[in-house]
Amino acid sequence: MPKLPDDCMTMVDVREGVDATDRELIELLARRFGYMRAAARIKPNRDAVRDEARKKAVIDAACAGAAERALPVHGIAEIWEMLVECSIAYEMVEWDRLREDAAC
Repeated sequence: MPKLPDDCMTMVDVREGVDATDRELIELLARRFGYMRAAARIKPNRDAVRDEARKKAVIDAACAGAAERALPVHGIAEIWEMLVECSIAYEMVEWDRLREDAAC
């Protein structure tokens, strides 16, 4: 178990914590993209995949969470913009794949 940031005394401690956090982030992203697969399965048409109002709400929520934690809001907004666009692209591929598989 890595040390918490405030308990780190060496760069080895810091790097172990960063590496462990990165592994956790990948697990969380795997779950998030699982929800994108579920959305692709549930949405009745491909046009429903892109929802600009929902995209804005997700990014706004991330920015609010960042602000509450004194994190760089602009940077978080950029990360979430990329995350949401990547998620939309993935969901479109999955939407197509699911309908293609069903047609076979």
